[in-house]
Amino acid sequence: MQALGRHLLVDLYGCNRERLDDPDYITAELQAAAQAAGTRVLGAAFHRFSPGGITGVLIVQESHLAVHTWPERGYAALDLFTCGHQTDPWVAYQRLRCAFGATQDNVVEVSRGLGADE
Repeated sequence: MQALGRHLLVDLYGCNRERLDDPDYITAELQAAAQAAGTRVLGAAFHRFSPGGITGVLIVQESHLAVHTWPERGYAALDLFTCGHQTDPWVAYQRLRCAFGATQDNVVEVSRGLGADE
């Protein structure tokens, strides 16, 4: 049985705090990660909180990539879900881990749609 998609739930620790609170940087890096993973971006929404932190999502043809940041803690949560066999969420993960300067991480991969009828 083959999965319809792969969903990575990622915790990044020890991140660069300035980068986690820069909406332009986060937007550019999330878009670059989506492109590197082989996805096609259809839309985006980002919000910067006061006093800090960003939530953003890219809607991609193959599903979505989302980020939530807590700059005061050097922490980011990523939700990287891609469908099909032409995309790779692990490529997006590697790029974002490096871009945010994470020193530690925790990643859980969930295979989506394993029980879906063919």
